[in-house]
Amino acid sequence: MTKRIIGLTGGIATGKSTVANYLASAYNLPIFDADIYARDAVSIGSPILKAIAQRYGEQILLPDGSLNRQKLGEIIFQNQQERQWIEDLIHPYVGNCFLQAIATSTVETLVFVIPLLFEAKMTHLVTEIWVVSCSETQQLQRLIQRNHLNPAQAQARIQSQLPLAEKISRADVVLDNSSTLESLLSQVDIAFQTKTNLQ
Repeated sequence: MTKRIIGLTGGIATGKSTVANYLASAYNLPIFDADIYARDAVSIGSPILKAIAQRYGEQILLPDGSLNRQKLGEIIFQNQQERQWIEDLIHPYVGNCFLQAIATSTVETLVFVIPLLFEAKMTHLVTEIWVVSCSETQQLQRLIQRNHLNPAQAQARIQSQLPLAEKISRADVVLDNSSTLESLLSQVDIAFQTKTNLQ
């Protein structure tokens, strides 16, 4: 059985979760999420969390021994080298989780939600790439609202990713989330029902 593996990506706060949730509820597809794997990678007692604590000191941990994500975010969104160091630790772990999902799943179609699909060089794991997009203004407003950030913090997070235009240029399917939810979901229906013919 040749699996159809949809790589769902896009910019931060463009609507990837909305699309993933819809694919799960409307088409009963299994969703595998890079963010969940990345959280597992830094769980209490994990070798990766120990390496992070060694590099940044105990203040990078919360009182219960878990990772202080806010503090780590302040470091890595302002320093490209530190972000790269963290990603080099976490991405291989995440990639292995996806390989396991491919090997063990008995379903024909899988959805991999990978925000850093291009940046983490994971495109080889999927058979087609769907990019969720919206306007830059909408992306910034949604991120500020969702994560309670100031404009500078939100901009730093957006700029830490590959430009959305570049992701769109490498996509097999582009889902425009700048209009209504109904419009977005109808695009998902069309994309799902039209198997992308990759070269």
